Amino acid sequence: MAKLRVHNITMSLDGYMAGPDQTEDAPMGVGTEHLHSWVFDTAFGHKMMGKEGGSQGLDNDYLVRGDDGIGATIMGRNMFGPIRDDWDDSGWQGWWGDTPPYGHPVFVLTHYPRDPLPMKGGTVFNFVDDGIHSALEQAFDAAGGADVRLGGGASAIRQYLDAGLVDELHLAISPVLIGGGERFFDGLDSGWPRGFEVSEFVPSETVTHAVLRKI
Repeated sequence: MAKLRVHNITMSLDGYMAGPDQTEDAPMGVGTEHLHSWVFDTAFGHKMMGKEGGSQGLDNDYLVRGDDGIGATIMGRNMFGPIRDDWDDSGWQGWWGDTPPYGHPVFVLTHYPRDPLPMKGGTVFNFVDDGIHSALEQAFDAAGGADVRLGGGASAIRQYLDAGLVDELHLAISPVLIGGGERFFDGLDSGWPRGFEVSEFVPSETVTHAVLRKI
């Protein structure tokens, strides 16, 4: 049975997934410059940025695993871009240029309708304005039997956790302090994902990987 999986979600030591004041020049908000360094140093990260080289090892293995068996992705509006409220006339197409690193259908949670946005490399951004369950149903249909990845941000993941729809959650805990922004576990009904157990807790040289699976 296909699953909804969360992979490679990086969280600071003080619990933040993003800093304050997200803009086009600061996609993750202010103070997050080193939060994702562990990704960009790996072979996976280099390939994602169109570069050669990069490190192998545990971090790279987790990144590769996060792509394995995925047929569609769901993300929140803030992960797609810095535009708030209704879509403006800027033609914003995401942070990733003409060829986003997905290569499959992506479903963006939003309150405002927008036509699908096909990109190079097989990515199509679909904008879902009728809730998380509709987005998940559409994503599973598009994935054709493969798993669906929930990409973030924090609010989107919390909504799916509260609804009991997440099967696997992988966090990379980075040794940085941000001090403000959006905390990952704030606002969960129980304060912690219900019905999960920690199945992996493994440090690398740069982050600690924690995998929670539904019991």
